[in-house]
Amino acid sequence: MVDEIKGKHVDLSLSKPDVLYRFAHALASPVRLRIMQALSGSSMNVGELSQALDIPMSTTALAVKTLEEAGLITTETQPGARGSMKLCSRRIDTMSVKLSPDDESEDNVLAMSMPLGGYSSADGIRKTCGLAGVNTIIGEMDNPALFYSPDRFDAQLIWFRQGSLEYRFSCEQLDQMEIEWLELSFEACSEAPMYRDPWESDISVSINGKRLGVWTCPCDCGGRQGKLTPAWWPALSTQFGFLKTWRVTGKGSYLDGAYLSDVTIDDLKIPGGNYISATIEVPEGAEHAGGINLFGNLFGDYPQALILRLGYRMRGETVFASENLE
Repeated sequence: MVDEIKGKHVDLSLSKPDVLYRFAHALASPVRLRIMQALSGSSMNVGELSQALDIPMSTTALAVKTLEEAGLITTETQPGARGSMKLCSRRIDTMSVKLSPDDESEDNVLAMSMPLGGYSSADGIRKTCGLAGVNTIIGEMDNPALFYSPDRFDAQLIWFRQGSLEYRFSCEQLDQMEIEWLELSFEACSEAPMYRDPWESDISVSINGKRLGVWTCPCDCGGRQGKLTPAWWPALSTQFGFLKTWRVTGKGSYLDGAYLSDVTIDDLKIPGGNYISATIEVPEGAEHAGGINLFGNLFGDYPQALILRLGYRMRGETVFASENLE
């Protein structure tokens, strides 16, 4: 696997054309694109893909081989009713492509991780709602008051139908930094009874009170056990989510590399405070009020909770940090 892959995201650039070509070639096929789309919700074997897409098994198998060789999917051979079967899963969910030459200077990058239960405020929480740790449910379900219980710091899964959580990130030298770009990533999905697809939900992110935009999550993910989800968690409940990356630069805000809004890094006024506020919300009056599940580093598919990354330079430096993605 190439070094450019981080979690389920890959950074591509003209500086490594062989890697860029491999991924571009693998995706330059309607059949292979349909397979990537089919694997967005759950793993499937070659036979299931062939049936779901109504294409021959031989065509499906060849497309799967190309996607696997490129690193876009992973496969696992498992016993089947007639011999063995190849179970396919998405390896990559998002990618960015840098078409400008690499800057000679390198970013100063600060990464901060926040535990799922480390929020500073929980406003307007409405049921269905609850918190779960790695071994058990925390308190009683559908009780918004428990969102301020000291036990919340043990949370590995948090869900609510409507409301917001605010997380505050800080570091010792924040007031001495000039921030060039900011990224916030977390795993999330909609919140339905048990799990349900489709089940859309409008989920927004705000940084320092500036809303970057809204992501409409397509479903509440289930049907298979999350890769990290504990065995005690009910099989018919939410199991995993989507890893989403929100990025703010000097040119605007992006979600998984796609342009989202014209909110820029200057709009966030980061030098003006002692911390950076990140609010995750299912807003009142949302068109798709389908709730949210948030996953910690021991639940779902991804071994992380919330991660905030800053590209910066210290005040007085003459070399500006470059941006990896516009």
